[in-house]
Amino acid sequence: MTEPVSIVVNGRRHEHGVEPRTLLVHHLRETLGLTGTHVGCDTSQCGACTVLLDGEAVKSCTVFAVQAHGCEVTTVESLADGDTLHPVQQAFVAEHGLQCGYCTPGFVMATTELLGRHPDPTDDQIRAGLDGNLCRCTGYVNILRAVRAAAAAVQAAAARSQA
Repeated sequence: MTEPVSIVVNGRRHEHGVEPRTLLVHHLRETLGLTGTHVGCDTSQCGACTVLLDGEAVKSCTVFAVQAHGCEVTTVESLADGDTLHPVQQAFVAEHGLQCGYCTPGFVMATTELLGRHPDPTDDQIRAGLDGNLCRCTGYVNILRAVRAAAAAVQAAAARSQA
C-alpha cells in the first residue's frame, strides 16, 4: 500500500507513491537519487541526514516521507551554484571542518539554518545550533571555525549585494 506524496525538493516538485513507513532520508536517497543526505546511524543520534524541512533543520531519519507531504525540503545538493560552492561549504573546506566528510552534509545544512536565524552567532549559539550533529574524525574546533568563517562570508556577501 502506498500513499501519494507531493514534496518540493530543492525547488522542484516531486510526486510519488510511498509506503507509509518510508523515512524521508530513504525517499531522498533511493527514490530521488539525492545521495548527499547520508544515513549515519538510523537512530537520530548523528545528524548526518540533516536537511531543511520548510526551512528548519531536521534529521530526515526521524521524519516519514508522508509527513513531508506538502512541504519544501532543501538538501545539500541545492547549495552549490554549479562548480561554485556555497559560502558555508567553502568555509568548511577552508577551515578544515571536515576530514572523512561523512558528517559534513549534515553539519553544512545545520549551519545554513543556524545562519538564517543568527547571522552573527555567538559560540554558544553555534554549539546549540549544531547540537545533535556528531563528527567522529575532526574534533569540533575546526567545525566552529568553519561556522564563524561562513557567518563572516555570508555577511560580506550580503553587504556587497546591498552596496
